[in-house]
Amino acid sequence: MKKLAWLAASIGAIVSLPSTAMAEDAFFEALTGGKVSFSARARYETVDQDNALKDADAFTLRTTLGYKTGSFHGFSAFAEVEDVSDLGSDDYNSTTNGEGAYSVIADPDGTEVNQAYLQYNGFDTEVKFGRQEITYRNAPFHRFVGNVLWRQNHQSFDALSFSNTSFADTKINYAYIDEVHTIFGDDRDAGIIKGGDIDLDAHLINVQYTGLSVGKLQAYGYFLDYNDNEAASSQTLGLRFNGGQAVNDDWKVIYTAEYANQDDYQDGTMDDQNYFLGEVGAKYKGWLAKLSYELQQGDGTDSFKTPLGTNHAFQGWADMFLTTPAQGLQDTYVTVVGKVLGVKVVAVYHDFETDKGSLDAGNEIDLLVQKTFKKHYTVGMKYSDYNADSEYTAVNSKSVDTEKFWLFGQVKF
Repeated sequence: MKKLAWLAASIGAIVSLPSTAMAEDAFFEALTGGKVSFSARARYETVDQDNALKDADAFTLRTTLGYKTGSFHGFSAFAEVEDVSDLGSDDYNSTTNGEGAYSVIADPDGTEVNQAYLQYNGFDTEVKFGRQEITYRNAPFHRFVGNVLWRQNHQSFDALSFSNTSFADTKINYAYIDEVHTIFGDDRDAGIIKGGDIDLDAHLINVQYTGLSVGKLQAYGYFLDYNDNEAASSQTLGLRFNGGQAVNDDWKVIYTAEYANQDDYQDGTMDDQNYFLGEVGAKYKGWLAKLSYELQQGDGTDSFKTPLGTNHAFQGWADMFLTTPAQGLQDTYVTVVGKVLGVKVVAVYHDFETDKGSLDAGNEIDLLVQKTFKKHYTVGMKYSDYNADSEYTAVNSKSVDTEKFWLFGQVKF
């Protein structure tokens, strides 16, 4: 199926309805009685790195306009247009603007159809066909499959997706993906990204069970077959358990354990690598504190990767490890989340070490202050400070001291 077949099929399914059906009042009520959605996010971002690149700063605006129809015999449709505009100078490398002398701020200008799908709901089943955002965990925990909400251009997929809740306390998810629309817009050509897109045949299976009193169980299998780089094709099989138990009216203990194995798939060539995540923490009167350990194995040639995930949310907001190093990575981190005078505060400290060779890969401090009011308006500041270590810099020269700062405001209806 070609690049635009999903969009054409979604729109064509509506346009080709018989004229007799189009004349039905119920159909027109569903078509015209839907809901409009709108969002706008303005953001100022700066990047300061200890290398030859010039310091970068960008002022960008992301706007979206969407429309979801009402339901007609279980069928509905949704379309969303997304625009990213540069409101200031080009003193940053967007990855497509030719400003390679500056540090990267990956928010290229562009306008595109972010989502356009036909949906059916019935018999405990939801089916979507067309361009869509796919996630299996609540934000920001999109570790393996996500829409990269932090970047101005969200990631979406040309896909057929399926969710079923017929079995008690169980949700079964499946998706076939034909193409990934990355955060880089239409002008990015690098590696397997062509025109901002990744051409592949992917099968995603995710099953969630919430019938246990002590937590939620999740099993998954993600099978990625790349058409432009068959050697990178991989399969990931994993199991996750997370939950919490109240100690009293004020205290609650939380915990997570997860394991996954990644190996070659189809014509892939990687040697298998493992993934481990362990977390323990507590909630107290609206505050959360937790200690986490995450390991992505690597042997110096191959490493465990999450190419479809929202990777900015993991291993530090400075984005030094968006792609797992060949040596793998261990991340031991402490997270504190709470509210002060109604303002959300997040603080994270990361200590990094490679899996192979146990090299000190640096440390990082991340801070976020954010306030949402009247449900529709959000303002915030975010800061990240990564401190490199010479042990790891010796094998990866791109690992340098990096500071990033963001100031943002959003309106969403």
